[in-house]
Amino acid sequence: MMYTLKNDKLEISIKKTGAELCKITAVKTKTDFMWHADPTIWGSYAPNLFPIIGALKEDTYTFDNEAYELPKHGFVRHNDNVVLHEQTENSLTFKLAYNESLLNIYPFKFEFFMTYTLTDNTIEVCHTIKNIDTKTMYFSVGGHPAFKCPVYDNENYEDYFLEFEHKENSKRHLINMDNGLISSKTEPVFNNANKLPLTHDLFNEDALVFKDIKSRKITLKSSEHDSILSVHYDGFPYLGIWAKPNGNYVCIEPWLGIADSEATNQNLKDKEGILSLDANKSFKATYSIEIHHKHLV
Repeated sequence: MMYTLKNDKLEISIKKTGAELCKITAVKTKTDFMWHADPTIWGSYAPNLFPIIGALKEDTYTFDNEAYELPKHGFVRHNDNVVLHEQTENSLTFKLAYNESLLNIYPFKFEFFMTYTLTDNTIEVCHTIKNIDTKTMYFSVGGHPAFKCPVYDNENYEDYFLEFEHKENSKRHLINMDNGLISSKTEPVFNNANKLPLTHDLFNEDALVFKDIKSRKITLKSSEHDSILSVHYDGFPYLGIWAKPNGNYVCIEPWLGIADSEATNQNLKDKEGILSLDANKSFKATYSIEIHHKHLV
């Protein structure tokens, strides 16, 4: 099942399953901006990551001396129990609540909401987590949107680059490709630069994972068509940039949390980047996707 929002600039669609954004299309030009989820390459559009990001060591964590198993990126993506919670003229809110089955793998009573708001040329993506338990809950949350690249037929992948808001000196934290964990190794990516050229080879060793990017805005640009879209992500300390090496897309992933390191003790409370939320409290994290006007007319 699919739900749609539309104004005079954009039409967006969200799948009920996983509350996953799956389409951003210009109303006048019919230009598509999202990856089409080719299952032979990578069959997702924009998974919502909760209550973990990336992989756990041995897919396992401990909480209060009990061991639990969670799949990579958690249990919201591909989840058929998501329901439409609220709809307005320009927004859709989806909800996933705890159930007995989820308590077996995540021992916290929660409500998880995804709200998509379409305003002019911008899609706001808001995650709301409510702790309805009597104890403190621990979680990570983040986005994984995949943008079409190239956007236009007469272009190549290598015609595209990411432009960061500020000049950066960040290193990537390398992923052990055997287990998906963050290794102790790093590799330079930026040298006081704000551009990251896109090549398929860039992702031969999995995602580029950053812990100290200063920028809070990244723009996907084309040498032919200049700025295509920007992702704004205030309040997200971690960032992933990723694609399958043969995929004509790029994921810009704002994260509150990160995959386990190889050195993890697997205790959820000690996990790097983990957030805590007191009983009966709520937490919000929002990023937005801005489509540049020149592609809408």
